[in-house]
Amino acid sequence: MTVGEMLVATVPMARTLNLEFLETTPERAVVRLPDQADYHNHVGGPHAGAMFTLAESASGAIVIAAFGDQMSRAVPLAVKAEIGYKKLAMGEVTATATLGRPIADVVAQLDAGERPEFPVSIEIRRADGAVTGEMTVVWTLRPNS
Repeated sequence: MTVGEMLVATVPMARTLNLEFLETTPERAVVRLPDQADYHNHVGGPHAGAMFTLAESASGAIVIAAFGDQMSRAVPLAVKAEIGYKKLAMGEVTATATLGRPIADVVAQLDAGERPEFPVSIEIRRADGAVTGEMTVVWTLRPNS
């Protein structure tokens, strides 16, 4: 099962919004929100809450792809998120997430008995390539013990 398939199977909001996980690697996660009238705002584009969920889901996908091998000893948790809406989004939108710290540095901190935090940056784009939003989610790996 791919990371995207696992998230769709286990995260109800990903299913509800019909998110499409196009790429999920430790280097990059790309997730698309199809254009769906049920999730439009007052101007006919995707609702801000749907775009937040899209971006947060992309960040979760890259975290699982990057740190899936650590899940037996730590659980990933979002600590905080900040989003900026830059341009009007219309039609389908795609979120691309990238890690803000090297994987090895985060794992080394976990190995040292610490609870690492690391940012994930996400860009939300329209089909024409225009950036409609930018989001940063700070994640942690909380040790299980």
